[in-house]
Amino acid sequence: MKIAILGATSQIAKDLIISFHEKTDYSCFLFSRNTSKVHENFNNEHNNIKYENLLFDSFSTKDKYDLIINFVSIVNPNFAEMNESVIFEVAEKYDNIALNYLKEHPQTKYIFLSSGAVYGDSFDKPIDKSTLAKFDINSLKSKDWYSLSKLYLEAKHRSMQHFSIIDVRVFNYFSSSQDLTENYLIIDIVNSLLNKEVLITSSDNIIRDYITPPDFFNLVQKVITFGQLNVAFDCYTKAPVNKLELLAILEREFSLRYNIKDSIGKHDVGKLKLNYFSKNKSAEAIGYFPEYSSIDGVLNELNILFASKV
Repeated sequence: MKIAILGATSQIAKDLIISFHEKTDYSCFLFSRNTSKVHENFNNEHNNIKYENLLFDSFSTKDKYDLIINFVSIVNPNFAEMNESVIFEVAEKYDNIALNYLKEHPQTKYIFLSSGAVYGDSFDKPIDKSTLAKFDINSLKSKDWYSLSKLYLEAKHRSMQHFSIIDVRVFNYFSSSQDLTENYLIIDIVNSLLNKEVLITSSDNIIRDYITPPDFFNLVQKVITFGQLNVAFDCYTKAPVNKLELLAILEREFSLRYNIKDSIGKHDVGKLKLNYFSKNKSAEAIGYFPEYSSIDGVLNELNILFASKV
């Protein structure tokens, strides 16, 4: 199988590429805007992956691919606020690259990396099959641009039922090779453990469902092998985990030290996403059954991470 991966520098793309290399005989072609970063990711003491490393300009409808996976996205919120229209332009530009390819090669399958953000920003309850996307259309804000760009592309994909297009919605993801400069609860936890510092966190007992590289690979493999599809799937594990449970387990397993305060600013956004996970398990229809729960996946990835620091 020949796979074109658009946006090969993304975190999830990096982990999936490693999984493809270790577990399959696929031929992957890695497209990005920064081939130096791709080379750095896959040609070092930890990885020695010899997939084709190409600039986006090299992508052509003259080449034959069985599958395209599109990871391209702008997710830096500060960048999005400063360049409000760019988030739409970038998303549609690279989506159109894939769709134009399908017009020439209609048998090729296309996986688009979407997000739980397509549902809007109200997560008082977890997502299920009946959940409707909610946006204040008369008062849109910069935080809505990313969500709306994903929703728009998903709607466009559903209108193209003659093509095999699968949108995979990621809610929460964690990997042993995660970028530790990002601003998420799980990253703050990791940095506190690595730096032997006390984690300061809010009292909001948010619930998250952290899919990790093995189960993400598992889901993608089911999509690849199932046949013709035009649908969106939510990512999920065996079970989500709430923050207080996660902290208690990490205190026991890794001696995490933490201090809970009523409000600490940067985590207040968690109040808007108290239940940022999905109970929609429609991917069972294609044979996806996760191997890990959130906590098991996190513990596994943390063990890999800390082993690499020894």
